[in-house]
Amino acid sequence: MHKAKNSIYILLMLFFKANTLVYGFSLNNNTCKGIVSFKELKITYKDTVYQKAYKLYKVKKYSEALKESLIIYNDSKTQNNFFLTYKVSELISQIYKKSFNYKLALQYSNRSLKNLKIYQNLSSEKTNKGLNLNSFAKSYLRIGGLYLQVYKNLKDRDNDPTYQKLLDIGVSKKYNSDFNNIQNIKIFKDSALYFFSKLEQLPSINDEILISKANSHISLSAIYQLDSTYAKAEHYASLAIEIHKNRNDKIKLAKSLSNLGSIYLSTGNFNKAKNTYLQGIETIKKDESEKAVKTKATLYFNLAWAMRNLKDYEAYDYQELSYEIKDVLRDKNIQQLVKKIEANHKENLIIQKTESIKEQRKLLEAKDSKATLLFGALSLLVIIISGVVVYNYKLRQKNLQLKLSENSLLQQQSIEKLKSEAHTKILNAAIDGKESERKEIAEILHDNVSALLSSANMHLSATKKQLHNNTPTEIEKTQAIILEASQKVRDLSHNLVSSILLKFGLEYAIKDVAKKYSNSELKFDVSANNINRYNQEFEIKIFNVIQELINNIIKHSKANSAEIIIKEEKSQLTILVKDDGVGFSTSSSSLNDGIGLNQIEARVKMMNGKLTINSEINNGASIFISVPIQQQKQANKLSSVS
Repeated sequence: MHKAKNSIYILLMLFFKANTLVYGFSLNNNTCKGIVSFKELKITYKDTVYQKAYKLYKVKKYSEALKESLIIYNDSKTQNNFFLTYKVSELISQIYKKSFNYKLALQYSNRSLKNLKIYQNLSSEKTNKGLNLNSFAKSYLRIGGLYLQVYKNLKDRDNDPTYQKLLDIGVSKKYNSDFNNIQNIKIFKDSALYFFSKLEQLPSINDEILISKANSHISLSAIYQLDSTYAKAEHYASLAIEIHKNRNDKIKLAKSLSNLGSIYLSTGNFNKAKNTYLQGIETIKKDESEKAVKTKATLYFNLAWAMRNLKDYEAYDYQELSYEIKDVLRDKNIQQLVKKIEANHKENLIIQKTESIKEQRKLLEAKDSKATLLFGALSLLVIIISGVVVYNYKLRQKNLQLKLSENSLLQQQSIEKLKSEAHTKILNAAIDGKESERKEIAEILHDNVSALLSSANMHLSATKKQLHNNTPTEIEKTQAIILEASQKVRDLSHNLVSSILLKFGLEYAIKDVAKKYSNSELKFDVSANNINRYNQEFEIKIFNVIQELINNIIKHSKANSAEIIIKEEKSQLTILVKDDGVGFSTSSSSLNDGIGLNQIEARVKMMNGKLTINSEINNGASIFISVPIQQQKQANKLSSVS
C-alpha cells in the first residue's frame, strides 16, 4: 500500500513539473488568486511573463531577467498570487546568487519560502499539498546552501588574495559590505544547520526529495569538515553515500565517496582514504560520460595524494593518469571554444557576403534605371536641338556633361561611405571576437585551473597539520610552487579580463590599471565622477578603449605624466585622456596609419559615440570620447523593493 502511494505521488509530481514548472501563472482578480487548479495550470503555463524572464536567465542575460522578474514580483504581490510570487522570488534569488550578492539572494529566498507556505495553507487541493513537498525540499536546500556559502566565505576571507589586494586600493569595505554588521559568523552556520534539519524532517516520498536530502548531507559534511568535527562530517557523508547506492546513481555515489575520502585524508587515515577513492573509481570505471571522466580525474588525483602519504610510489602513476584525464578535458573545452569562434566567424562572413551582394544588386539596378532615364532625355534633346541654332546646341551639351559629372561624384561618395561602414563593421567584429574569446579563456582559467591549484594547496596544508611542524622541505617547496602557479594563473586571467572590472566596475578597474602602470618615469592620475555600474559588455568595451589609449601613451608618447578623467552626465559617459608627451600629427593620412586609433574610432562609432583628437608635435595629445550609456543598472530601484 505504501509503495502504491509513493507511485501516485511520483506520477503527480511528473505531471505537475511538466505543466507548471516551466513556469508562471496568469494574473487574475479572483478572490483567492494564489490558488490555481491543475486544469488552469495546463492552460496558463504557456507564453507567460514568468517564462520570458526564466528564458533570459537560462541564456545568462541576468540584467534583463532581473528587470522582468522584479516587474512580475510587484504585480504578483499586488494581486496576491502567492504561487507566482514564490516562483519569481526564487528566480530573483538565483540571479543575485550569480552576481555573488548573497545578502539579496537570501532575502528573496526567504520571501520565496514564505509565499510557498501561504500557498500551501490556502490550497484546497490535497494533491497540491503533496506535490509542494518537493518545492519545500528545494527551498530548504537552496537557503541552507546560501547560508553555508556565506559562512565559508567569511571563514576564508582573511586568506583570500583578492580581498587582500583590494585593501591596497581602498575598496575592502565595499567587497564585504553586505555583512559588515554581522559580528559572529556562527549565525550563518546555525542558519544553514536549521534549514538542512527542516529538509531532513520531510517524508522521503519520491526520488527528488531523496536527491535534495543527499545534497543536504554533503553540505552538512562540509560544515563539520570546516569546523574539524570529522566524526559528524563522516556520518553525513556516509548518509549521502547510502542514498545514492539505493538510487543506483553511480556518478553521484562516486562524488560522495570522494568527499568521504577527503575527510579521511584530513584525519590522517590514509589507508581508509585510499580504499574509499579506489571504491569510487571502481563505481564509474566503465562510464565515459563527461561528468564521470571529470569525477575520475579528481578521484585519481586524491588517490595519488593518499598513496604518497603511505609512501606507495604507485601514487605517481595515478597522479599522471589524473593529469592526462584533465588534459583531455581541457583540450576538449578549448576545441569547443575554437569551434564556436570559427562558427561565429563563418556566420559573420556569410552575413557580410550577403549584404555585399545586396548592395551590388542595388547599385546595378540604380545604374540601369539612370541609364534608361538618360537615354530618354538624350532622345528628347536630339529632337529639340535639331531645330535650334548651333550655339544653343553646344550650351545644352555642356549642361548635360555637368549633370553627368555630378551624378558620378554622388555615386563615388556613396561607394566610399559603404566602404567606410563595412570597414567599421569588420573592425568591430574582430574586436568583439577577441573580447569574447579572452573572457571565455579567463573563465576556464579561473573556474578550472585555479580551482585545481587551490585544491592541491588545501591538501598540502592538511598534510602539514598532520606532520606537527615536521614538514619535509620538499612539501614546503611544492606548496610554494603551487602558490606561485596559482598567482600566475590569476594574473593571466586578470590580464585577459580584469576581475576587478567584473566585480566592481569601471572606476576601480581603471584606478587599478593606472596604479599598475605608474612608475618614477610616468605617472597616471585618474579622476572619476558619478560613475555607476553599467551593462557588463558596455563596461568591457569602454575599459578596453581606455586600456588601448594607455598602451599608446606608454609605447609612443615619452610622457612624464598622463591624466584620465571619466564622468557621467546627461546619460552620456565622457572620457578625457591626455598626456604631456611628444604628440603626433592629426592629419588624416597619419591617423589612418595607426591600427590602434582606427580600432578605437570603429568601437566608438558602433556605440553611437563621438571621438575627438587634439595633438601637436612636441605638445602632448588630448583624446575626448563621449558615448551614450547602455542599459545602466538601476541600483536604487532594486534596493527599494520590499
